[in-house]
Amino acid sequence: MHTVELLEEAVQLAEQAGFVVRQDWFGGSAAGACEFKGRRWIFIDLALSASEQLEQVLDALRSLPNVTEGDASPQLRRILTLRTTA
Repeated sequence: MHTVELLEEAVQLAEQAGFVVRQDWFGGSAAGACEFKGRRWIFIDLALSASEQLEQVLDALRSLPNVTEGDASPQLRRILTLRTTA
């Protein structure tokens, strides 16, 4: 599966997990996951490469308990698990 496809799948998984996802041009700074007003947000910086954007989403997903039990493809599940244990 290509990086862009994994990114799309990870964004969808994040939204299913309750994150509000915003993709915008942040110029390479101050993007990632946060929580305010009782909502979890992921800000994806479009100035970054697809693999760097994917890492932003994966970092947020890894903060969730049992994230690999969701509707993730085997490849996405493996990436989440590998980076968590490494």
